[in-house]
Amino acid sequence: MHQAQGSFAVTITPLPADDLGYSRMTLSKQFSGDLAGTSNGLMLSAGDPAKGEAGYVAIEVVAATLAGRAGGFALQHSGTMAAGGQQLAIAIVPGSGSSALAGISGSMTIRIEGRAHFYTLTYALPSAP
Repeated sequence: MHQAQGSFAVTITPLPADDLGYSRMTLSKQFSGDLAGTSNGLMLSAGDPAKGEAGYVAIEVVAATLAGRAGGFALQHSGTMAAGGQQLAIAIVPGSGSSALAGISGSMTIRIEGRAHFYTLTYALPSAP
């Protein structure tokens, strides 16, 4: 397994409300560091974030260069927060790698300090053809 680290800027845009009891948002990111590129995704959330109790799921599609290889892959997010703290799991979606990133596997962690966002991507790639 390899690790890539860096920062990202994120824009979250709410979508119109519906009657189903959850919120929908689009997200777009600009990654810099070892993973350089962009992503776009869709997030669904429920609960009461103002009270510190909520959950979300999201899928984002990344187009980037990693370890000198250009391509793409998808990330699947699953997060919850409650009085006891937060839990977040972000996995590279199996089979989602494309171009020179085909066959990628792994996971990502996110760290937020103030308004700055940082990532660590732990990944494996098949040998270059």
